[in-house]
Amino acid sequence: MKLVYRLTVVLAVVAVLATPVLAADKKVRWKLAMTWSSTLTPFATAPFNLAKMVEEMSGGNFVIRVEGAEKHKAALGILDMTKGGQYEMGHSASYYWKGKDISTVFFCTVPFGMNVDEQNAWFYHGGGMELMQETYDKFDVLSFPGGNTGVQMGGWFQKEINSLEDLKGLKMRIPGLAGEVFAKLGVNVTNIPSGELYTSLDRGTIDALEWVGPAMDIKMGFHKIAPYYYTGWHEPATELQFLINQKAFEELPPEYQTMLVTAMKAVTADLYTDNFAGSVEAWSQMKKDYPNIVVKTFPPEVLAAMKQAADELYDAYAAEDPFFKKVWESQKEYMEKARTWTQISEYNYINTVNQLSE
Repeated sequence: MKLVYRLTVVLAVVAVLATPVLAADKKVRWKLAMTWSSTLTPFATAPFNLAKMVEEMSGGNFVIRVEGAEKHKAALGILDMTKGGQYEMGHSASYYWKGKDISTVFFCTVPFGMNVDEQNAWFYHGGGMELMQETYDKFDVLSFPGGNTGVQMGGWFQKEINSLEDLKGLKMRIPGLAGEVFAKLGVNVTNIPSGELYTSLDRGTIDALEWVGPAMDIKMGFHKIAPYYYTGWHEPATELQFLINQKAFEELPPEYQTMLVTAMKAVTADLYTDNFAGSVEAWSQMKKDYPNIVVKTFPPEVLAAMKQAADELYDAYAAEDPFFKKVWESQKEYMEKARTWTQISEYNYINTVNQLSE
């Protein structure tokens, strides 16, 4: 199915609002399942705002009921439930499905990959959307960007990491390809339910963990029990995901399809802004209440080893899976081109301002 992805949000909203609802008598009731609980903002905010926008634009005729993980009890079952039709929509993260198809990781984020601006450009102007849909066609679902966190922090650690030796035997909660990278460097990687993370870190069941960033970490309380907060490398642009049952989407009136795609793009942009602003405020509060927190960057030798391990993983998966190789090469080529501009523009600006402040 060929979709038009490059909608201009403002123009599309104006068009929808200016056009009478042609299917005024068409009542549509959908359900959307989230990986997150209903209270985990700003992740959960996007689906709820999506439902509100669609209902308002349709004059109350297109209603989406949003259910959090506390309701459906299947946080990592969103893809299967959307494919099977139990829910017409889902909100999750693509890298959760790497056990079903390793290529799905690229539509969320990968270690040492693109930043959020580069990744968004790749999605909408570099062929990323088409590659993502090619991946999800086999599941009979549509996939759309669902909101980005930007660079995620590298984690909370009980002890300072000064060398590769400090990683050996370390017990850490870190999922996805980043977990595979750390495992290659001797870390004992584990995946613990979110509700048990604080207790596990506090009692020494694990020595370190990564979550998201200040906006969401502050709610978990990790800053109260772990003094070292490391900067990111593993999730430089974590894009969440809206999933839609393909048959259900095709059965929608065309104007409802436009409303839905428009609303998804709008709330996706909002989530990134909300998370950034939340981290600004949360980090200010953390610094004030817990001045002993030390922000650290992993030593160069550790970062170099991480990068080498990541490259080895990519090469190994690419050798086994032609489509993984296709998507990885697409991202690498676009990142190389985009990074030149990122360095000239954003990176150079920050460096210039910092030098003037010294």
